[in-house]
Amino acid sequence: MRTTASRGLIAALALTPLLTGCFAASEGGSDAEGGADARLRVALAVPPAQALSPYSNDATVLSKLSVAEGLTALGKDGTAAPALATSWKQVNDTTWTFELRKATFQDGTDVTAASVVSALDHADEAETKPRVLSDVTLTAKAQDADTVTLTTKTADPVLPLRLASPALAILSAKAYAKDGTASPVGTGTGPFEITRLTGKTKATLDRYDGYWGGKAKASGIDVSWIADGTARANALRGGDADIAEWIPTSQAKLIDDNTRHEVPSVRTDSLVLNTGSGLFTDATLRAAAREAVDGGALVDSVFSGYADPAEGLFGPAVSWAADDRVAVTGRAEAATTAQIKSKAKGKTLRLATYTNRAELPEAATVLQQQLEKAGFTVEQDVREYTQMEADLLAGKYDALVFSRVTLLDTGDAVAYLASDYMSDGVYNIARLKDSKVDQAVKSAAEEADTDRRREKIMRAEAEILRTDAVVPLVHEKVVQGIAADVDGVLLDPYERSLIDIDTRLK
Repeated sequence: MRTTASRGLIAALALTPLLTGCFAASEGGSDAEGGADARLRVALAVPPAQALSPYSNDATVLSKLSVAEGLTALGKDGTAAPALATSWKQVNDTTWTFELRKATFQDGTDVTAASVVSALDHADEAETKPRVLSDVTLTAKAQDADTVTLTTKTADPVLPLRLASPALAILSAKAYAKDGTASPVGTGTGPFEITRLTGKTKATLDRYDGYWGGKAKASGIDVSWIADGTARANALRGGDADIAEWIPTSQAKLIDDNTRHEVPSVRTDSLVLNTGSGLFTDATLRAAAREAVDGGALVDSVFSGYADPAEGLFGPAVSWAADDRVAVTGRAEAATTAQIKSKAKGKTLRLATYTNRAELPEAATVLQQQLEKAGFTVEQDVREYTQMEADLLAGKYDALVFSRVTLLDTGDAVAYLASDYMSDGVYNIARLKDSKVDQAVKSAAEEADTDRRREKIMRAEAEILRTDAVVPLVHEKVVQGIAADVDGVLLDPYERSLIDIDTRLK
């Protein structure tokens, strides 16, 4: 399998005592008890954009609901843990071998080295490659029935962690259609099997009793996608949902204390500026926008205190970031108000955001006022995310109020920096092309020593912030709604996990 960077689509657990579990499935599992025959009702926020394809942002749903797995999983400590692979070893700088466990797909076929290679090949051949493959060239080969050899073109010290990405889930052969699409319906390896997907509104999942990790305690999951945050909160309050993700901060205080759970998050909300076309090709205007906006003003007014003022691309939930942060130097001088009015005369700043996270439209309105005070003429475009994703990637906006889980793709910050800010990044909404940024991210990617890698990541952060292609605003604290009679929900700062074999009604 060969992957090359191309444009296209695309981080310690904080668990309360009654909400336990881990990211990686346990080896033994346990028989269902307590609410064994009960189904869980879950309200999710972002409707599927591509029928739950692992090659899109939908991939996280497959992970959150324990439908599909990769060779590895994200462990409690943020390192790679066994999943479909029981162990691995590094043969040399560019070669790794992975030993597979005995497992079956939900269609009854066996997980073999050949099926793993096929799944990874299909990810490579997808019209839009997963973001996690944006900075790696990879070859997969079946060494024998239970051993896969992976070779990278250059050293990839975090390859096992990369393979934990939900986007690299291993599906059975029948998942892959001739047109290049991949369907997880009945083709995963997790404890819950998708049996029905109804457009962008509902999905039915049943317990898969052949799961290698043991029998799940819930008999199934009934999923509803409810884009409106207030409606999700109402579903929890009204007893129509057992779990409701991403409760809007405006609604958090309105639900019972025993159902409201605050999760430290690696999610950062930023103003992303389009450096490839329009107003913000001018670095002085980008600098002016950066000086005009005040993310700190959003913390109490928009996020009701469920956020921290931004310190950079990485916030308090990334525990090592503050110690290694590098001062930003070399920025362009900001245009004055008079210069803004002259340079932007007759031009409208197209400011976009999406409705799936309830705080973002309100944040956009505050930022519009701040930008207009600085001299810009601003027009908003606010829609549901799936309706605007293609336009975002095509550069049809000048600025985007964007909420990003910075360690989503690999649990390693380099993949996020590469996909979002390198010249050939597959999720480079900023359309940034900067040789110093490219070199800084590449240097971090090549570093195997953990401490030095983190230092280089923070140097790369400084280079990106130098360009003013992105203006960090706040670091979010996610509020999850969980009914009092539900046990075993995963509160995950990485936002990859939610339900596993131990999640159940009491």
